Amino acid sequence: MTSPPPLPFRSPLLPMVARRRDEEHRVATPLELLFDLCFVVAVGQAGAELVSAFAEERIGPGLLNYAMVFFAVWWAWMNFTWFASAYDNDDVLYRVTTLVQIAGVLVLAAGVRHAFEAEDYLVVWVGYVIMRVALTSQWFRAARSSRGPERRTALRYGCGVLACQAGWVALLFTPAGQRPWVFLALAACELSVPYWAERSAMTPWHPHHIAERYGLFTIIVLGESISAATIAVKSAVDEHDALTELLPLAGGGLLIVFSAWWIYFAVPVHAGLTTSRRAFLWGYGHYVVLASVAGIGAGIEIAVEDVVDQAPISSLGAAATATVPTAIYLVSVWALHVRRYQVDPRRWRQGVLPVAAGLVLACTLLTEWAVPAAGVVCAGAVVVGVAADGNRGEERAGGGWGDDGVG
Repeated sequence: MTSPPPLPFRSPLLPMVARRRDEEHRVATPLELLFDLCFVVAVGQAGAELVSAFAEERIGPGLLNYAMVFFAVWWAWMNFTWFASAYDNDDVLYRVTTLVQIAGVLVLAAGVRHAFEAEDYLVVWVGYVIMRVALTSQWFRAARSSRGPERRTALRYGCGVLACQAGWVALLFTPAGQRPWVFLALAACELSVPYWAERSAMTPWHPHHIAERYGLFTIIVLGESISAATIAVKSAVDEHDALTELLPLAGGGLLIVFSAWWIYFAVPVHAGLTTSRRAFLWGYGHYVVLASVAGIGAGIEIAVEDVVDQAPISSLGAAATATVPTAIYLVSVWALHVRRYQVDPRRWRQGVLPVAAGLVLACTLLTEWAVPAAGVVCAGAVVVGVAADGNRGEERAGGGWGDDGVG
């Protein structure tokens, strides 16, 4: 019997050199998938606490805390994703540092309830710092293995991220009334770091890999929304025996989520990520896309509570918690994906998603039937914008609304 070949030796420390932008067969790694799954834990916590805030009639503070917590999760995820696309060398130290970032987001998730209920951001801040300092060490590793403008870009990233972390300390000592303004100022600083850093040289991120990573994370967040809504429906059925009343809402919620998936992947976007400016705008816009996706799940939970007469807000307000994030999602995906793909001579089809968003908002007036009606509208948008006249070859290539060409 022949013995199996020895496992290849994996060095604990390899040079962190840039990967090629045209690298073939570049796909998400198992470590990146684990990273996403752990990050969505924090997304789920933020959504659950948003529902609790609405239940306690703390709507304004709940929305504000949701926006701030979601920014911390999304920004840390986004920065790691773009760094990994450019410099993932998969050595032992890289893996360990990535696992440290995962530990940081789990710490952040543990502090979400304190942030929502007591305005105490200490644990959230500690988790965020763990993630960001770990990423900073990766940038300095990249700088050590680079020369010239590429080295300057990596150093700018590392120093910029560290400076922002020092600034976030101010959030802990700022009175609650002034906290939103401090948050906005610091968030603007965070968002400006990539623009400043890449003025020296563009990092060699892989367009197809980036598009896949964003798509996968969107799918995972959609799955979290389905999970949260399913648990809410199950609890309502168990406690109130309201299956008949909840079936239309559950069906409408599934139509919304399924349509959201179909619409997001209706056109391939990697061919449009040709410059840093275009890629940054696309990447930054996903804050709205992902936050609205998570918000859909929270809104369906609140709509379920309204059906069984447990929601503390009016039926109109409960309906709006589901229809408003759905409409925001439709408009944001249209702005980032669909409107840039204009190969269909029937330009009226480019207006399908904005019109659908308006109709979804109008569905709010149907109160308890708002979610089923919004689901029908979203499914109709898919049929009109994607499936109609599907015999056109260029539409099949792009799934509808266009193909690989960028408008």
